[in-house]
Amino acid sequence: MKLLLIQPSYALGNGSLHKFKIKLFSTPYITLQQIATITPEKHTIEIVDETFQKVNFNKEYDLVGITSCTPSAYRAYEIADRFRKLGTQVVLGGYHPSALPKEAKQHADSVVIGEAENSWPVLLEDLENNRLKELYHSKKPTDLSNLPPIRRDIGQKNFSAARIEATRGCPKRCEFCSISNSKIGWHVFRKKPIKNVIKEINLIPQKFLNFCDTSLTIDTEYTISLFKEMKNLNKRFVCYGNSNILNKNEKILKLANEAGCILWNIGFDSVSQEALNYAGKGTNKVEEYASVVKKIHNYGMAVIAQFIFGFDAENKDIFDITIDTINKIKVDIPAPNILTPFPGTPLYDRLKREGRIINEDWQKYDLTHVVFEPKNMSPKELQDGYYRVVEMFHNYPNLIKRNLKSMKLGFNTSLGTFFQNLFEMGGYKQVLSLR
Repeated sequence: MKLLLIQPSYALGNGSLHKFKIKLFSTPYITLQQIATITPEKHTIEIVDETFQKVNFNKEYDLVGITSCTPSAYRAYEIADRFRKLGTQVVLGGYHPSALPKEAKQHADSVVIGEAENSWPVLLEDLENNRLKELYHSKKPTDLSNLPPIRRDIGQKNFSAARIEATRGCPKRCEFCSISNSKIGWHVFRKKPIKNVIKEINLIPQKFLNFCDTSLTIDTEYTISLFKEMKNLNKRFVCYGNSNILNKNEKILKLANEAGCILWNIGFDSVSQEALNYAGKGTNKVEEYASVVKKIHNYGMAVIAQFIFGFDAENKDIFDITIDTINKIKVDIPAPNILTPFPGTPLYDRLKREGRIINEDWQKYDLTHVVFEPKNMSPKELQDGYYRVVEMFHNYPNLIKRNLKSMKLGFNTSLGTFFQNLFEMGGYKQVLSLR
């Protein structure tokens, strides 16, 4: 059969410069390549990532598979509806269809709920035998131990960087998290055998890697062993980590630096300890933020700092306090976000019960729009405060200032920080232009 797999785009706006930056600096997601890897060889596959290329509706396919997160849901439905009008069968999967399968089913012949490794081969066999089911629900989390290296001969490529996955899942279950709170197994933490990860890294020609794992500090012994094996691979990489672990485990920091890490992406989330405790992320300690950033810098690595505005324990002062904190702890790349109640999370369920969801336009669920009624400020005050933080840090003078400071961290870290800052600033400027 002839299969088409699509990653819909939800890039903000139509600015040509921003689109150029997206295409130049983005590292394509590996979700569809993972699906292609487990597809029997007798089928032919095409992959289209709308960030980089357009969907051709004039070609004929036996099946179109579309993966979707919440802000790209409407675009996914638009593509699906158009193919179905042409007589092509469509399957929807990914986080949003898994969270709202009844909604997704209105636009598809079948919906895959949860991880696809177990259900996709079954779906293809059913399709060949004209018995396609409406729903395919993975009953258990995917066993990563026997998965082959993903296919990298198909789909869009970034010639300098590539994504890789060593672990999957997160057991922390923060109220707002769309991964650890899913009802379909994504909270179960799993690890690939380290030898398999190293084998896959050796197959990747690109110099820079982006670990798409939820966090590489969930199992510290695993991460230490992985970094030891990566020391002589001559790669540079970015990965996610938890501030409390990185603050107390300098062995990981030392080995990360030796393995080629240049950037740690950390969810600090809030400078209010009360907000962190209430959201289920009490392991973050605000008083340790300066310490962990300093320690990461001491080992020649930079910090992407994720902050979220809109927690119930926060008031209008949170924006000034966050600005002061970011400046004080010397963050290399500030990344402000707005609290977003994604369908399927306890946060969405709670705010829905309380009548505080004010907008269910899924395109607005992109971490830059207020879609709920905050507790201690108005929606406008939250939106304006967020814009103020973005304007404070994502401008050329501050970008230059941060990049000059990062030069002391070494050439590779400084270079990675520069390009990441440039990419982030492009996205945030596009957000501001659409106010």
